[in-house]
Amino acid sequence: MLKIRNLEAGYDKLKVLKGISLHVKSGEIVTIIGANGAGKTTLLNTISSIVKPSGGEIKLKDVEITTSSPDLIVKSGCALVPEGRQLYPAMTVKENLILGAYTLYRKRDHKSAVENLENIYTLFPVLKERRTQLAGTLSGGEQQMVAIGRALMSGPDLLLMDEPSMGLAPLIVRDIFRIVTELRDKGKTILIVEQNARAVLEIADRGYVMETGSLILEGNAGDLLDNNDVKRAYLGRDYKDFTD
Repeated sequence: MLKIRNLEAGYDKLKVLKGISLHVKSGEIVTIIGANGAGKTTLLNTISSIVKPSGGEIKLKDVEITTSSPDLIVKSGCALVPEGRQLYPAMTVKENLILGAYTLYRKRDHKSAVENLENIYTLFPVLKERRTQLAGTLSGGEQQMVAIGRALMSGPDLLLMDEPSMGLAPLIVRDIFRIVTELRDKGKTILIVEQNARAVLEIADRGYVMETGSLILEGNAGDLLDNNDVKRAYLGRDYKDFTD
């Protein structure tokens, strides 16, 4: 689904990504964990073409998208759930969701947009109940559902998720990651960046560990959970199973 080779990117003269190479197979949940400032968000923004790469190659479904525009990335089947949700607080839930279907409306595919909206209401019944409510008045968990739903409105094959658990209570985090697994079970491929390493490794198939712009470790999620270095650096002294 996604192949990245020797990717480099940054901001002006600041080099953030340093030769990143990774792959995501169709139907997988793959996570990238690491400390704050490791370059995880920059990586997702580079895949989405929000940040332009200075070197390397990105392929989506075997088609190179390294220099594609953000709207073409979405048209190609890749959508981003950004860090911090980035909703329009003075617009309704429904209006925020509809914004995610702009590529469909541009090609006058209103039918797919309507079908996708109904599918999101099925996935998140609370959003249907609150569809006329201003997004800024929702709880943090509900706002995260809107952000996920907005990305799904374009009908992506690959969903990029940036810190979906940020600022949420533990019980809400459980709900969000349950939804992520449901999306995978329904055929979505997911690349998810998280600081909550314990929670995300419990649901992921594979994972990468990022430090200062480089990937230093990769493996099956279970192996990373059992890795002593990962435990010490990212799981903390009080580590225990997320499912306990």
